[in-house]
Amino acid sequence: MNMDQHRLQSLIAKGEGLSLEFKACCDQLPKSVYGTVCAFLNRHGGTLLLGVADDGSVPGINPDALVQIRKDFVTAINNPQKLTPPTYLSIDDAELDGKKLLHIFVPESSQVHRCNGRIFDRNEDGDFDITDNTAQVAALYQRKQTTYSENRIFPHLGLDDLDRDLIAKCRKVASLRWENHPWKDMDDLELLKSAQLYQTSSENGESGITLAGILLLGRQLPLLNTVPHHRTDLILRKVNLDRYDDRDFVDVNLVESYERIMAFIHKHLPDPFYLEGTTSISIRDAIFREVASNLLIHREYTNAFPAKLIIEYGQVRTENSSRPHGFGRLDPETFTPFPKNPVIAKFFRQIGRADELGSGMRKMMKYSRAYGGAEPELIEGDVFRIVIKVPEFGEKMEPATGTQQVTPEVTPEVTPEVTPEVTRMLRVITGEMTRGEIMSALELKDEKHFRERYQQIGIAQGLIEMTIPDKPNSRHQKYRITAKGKATLEKRHV
Repeated sequence: MNMDQHRLQSLIAKGEGLSLEFKACCDQLPKSVYGTVCAFLNRHGGTLLLGVADDGSVPGINPDALVQIRKDFVTAINNPQKLTPPTYLSIDDAELDGKKLLHIFVPESSQVHRCNGRIFDRNEDGDFDITDNTAQVAALYQRKQTTYSENRIFPHLGLDDLDRDLIAKCRKVASLRWENHPWKDMDDLELLKSAQLYQTSSENGESGITLAGILLLGRQLPLLNTVPHHRTDLILRKVNLDRYDDRDFVDVNLVESYERIMAFIHKHLPDPFYLEGTTSISIRDAIFREVASNLLIHREYTNAFPAKLIIEYGQVRTENSSRPHGFGRLDPETFTPFPKNPVIAKFFRQIGRADELGSGMRKMMKYSRAYGGAEPELIEGDVFRIVIKVPEFGEKMEPATGTQQVTPEVTPEVTPEVTPEVTRMLRVITGEMTRGEIMSALELKDEKHFRERYQQIGIAQGLIEMTIPDKPNSRHQKYRITAKGKATLEKRHV
C-alpha cells in the first residue's frame, strides 16, 4: 500500500520524536535501523521512514537498491540472531517528489526485545542501550508484564491442549501468503515459540503455553477450563426485540471464532455490488473483517464481560471489555492505534485475518460511508463500542456504484442439549462446592468420568463456573451454578 504524499509530508513536517524516526538510506540499510526497531517495540511503537535524513530532507532510496534493502530488512528482523524475539513487520512503498521511500510501522510489543543481545529503549532523543542499567531493564519487564495479560504463562498447558490441525492450517496459510515465511519449516513447538505463544517466565523460569496461545489455538474444553468466561454472543434482533431472531453462542478459539463471526455476518447482512476502479469488491467484508478482528484482538480477556455483536434494524453494534487509553468517541483523523494484545494481533496478521494497526480502521471509515451512508462510531471506555450503519434487506440499496437486493434467511437458534448427567449435577450443587463435594453428592468415585461427563460439559455450556477462574488447578477451587444454570433448572421444574 502506498502512502499518499499529503500524509507523508505531514508526517515529515512533525520531525523526529518519541514515535517517529528518519533514516537516510541510499544504497544500503544503516546498521542503526535495527536498534530503532527494537526500541520502538520496547516502548510505545512508532513509524520508521527510510530515505529521509535527520533534518527532514528527502534524498530518497536508490531505485536499483530498493528491492535488496527491503529483502535485507525483512530477513534481519525475522532472524533471532539479530532480533530476539523475532518479529514480522509490513513495509509499504512511498514516494515523495519523485524520490523512493520505505514506510515501516512498528507496533508496541508485549515482549521485551533484544537487538544483537542488547536491550534498547526509546525517548524523545532517540534510542538508548539500557542493557547494563538493571533498574531500567527491571522497570521495562514490569511494565510489559502488568500491561499485557496475554503473556500470562500456564505451565500445566501443553501441545495436546491445542488444536494441532489448526496449527498446521495456520502454518500453511502464512506460508502461502509469504513464500519464505519462517513458520514454513518449523515444528509446532518452534512455531509457538516464534509467535510468542509459548514463553518462559523471566521471574521463575517456568515455561508453558500463554493466555494468547490457548485463546488463539486451544481446543474447546482446555480453553474453557482456562478462560471459563470466554464467549462472543452473535445476535440478530429485528423482529423479536425482547429476545432475538437468531443467535450464535461462540466459545471456541479465536481463529475459529473469527470464522463464525464472518459466517453470521454473511448470513444476515447484504453485500451490495461495489466497484473500486474497475474491480468489484465486497465492502461488507472489508468493513466487518475489521470489526470481527477488532472484537477479538482488542479485548481484555481477564475481564468476564461477554463480547457481543448485535445486528439490529439499520445498524450493527459491538461491545467488548477493554483497557482504555482514553474515553469517549474516537476521531479517526487524530486517533493513534494502541495494541491491546500485540501477540494476538501479530498472529492474526500472519494468517490474513487483520490489517496493520490503523490501516484497517481507515478502510472501515472509507467503506462505511458507501455501505450504510454514515461513518462508524467508535467509543472508547472500559467497554469499547462500535456502531456501524447498514443497509436493510428488501430495500433498494444505492451505495457508491451499484445496487443489489438481498433477502435474508433466518434459522432458529441451536442450543446444546443439557445431558441428564449435567442436570443431575445442577440439582446437587448448593452455593459453592469443591469437586470432591459435588462428586460425593452425586455418589461418584471416578474423577475422570466426573470431569469429562459432568464438570467440563457444565463449564463449556456456561451452566456452572469456577470461583477462581484464573487458577483452574487451585486447591481452593470451587464451583457454583450460573444464572444460565439456574434458568435451566427452572425450565425443567426441578
